[in-house]
Amino acid sequence: MKKFRKIIFVLLSIAAVFLVFMFWYQNEYAMDQAQEYEVNTPGENSRLLVATQGSEFKNTITTAIVDYYKTEAVYIKVIDVSALVGVNPTNYDALLVIHTWENWKPPSSVKSFMDRTTDYRDKMVVLTTSGEGSYRMEGIDAITGESILEETPNHVGEIIKKLNPLLKL
Repeated sequence: MKKFRKIIFVLLSIAAVFLVFMFWYQNEYAMDQAQEYEVNTPGENSRLLVATQGSEFKNTITTAIVDYYKTEAVYIKVIDVSALVGVNPTNYDALLVIHTWENWKPPSSVKSFMDRTTDYRDKMVVLTTSGEGSYRMEGIDAITGESILEETPNHVGEIIKKLNPLLKL
């Protein structure tokens, strides 16, 4: 009976350590909520949706993209990726989705959005970040990389190169 108690104690200790680790990991590496805002008026010639997550890297990318297009005739709406559930892709000329790979998969809101909008992928640009820098959803032509601030100009350049034809600029 003593041996059984020790085994149970060890298993419960391991489970507790694992739960503490998972809680720490989630708090340390989870993305913040991105602030929603709009630039220019909806009546502009082109319409761009930016769905992103809150982090220093993603905020830097988003700000650079918005700054690049705000002087053009482009209406820009920035939302958190969790709001993708209510997005109709036909309302936009281009959609930029910026997300991180969390717990070995994309955020569920991004995955379900991609699954329900397969007919509109030709107007989407996706930037996926991960620890390794190469993870992406199957069947999605995404720009991939690690969240390294020094690499933001390269990512911004790639994104703009893909968005310009969609926005007819």
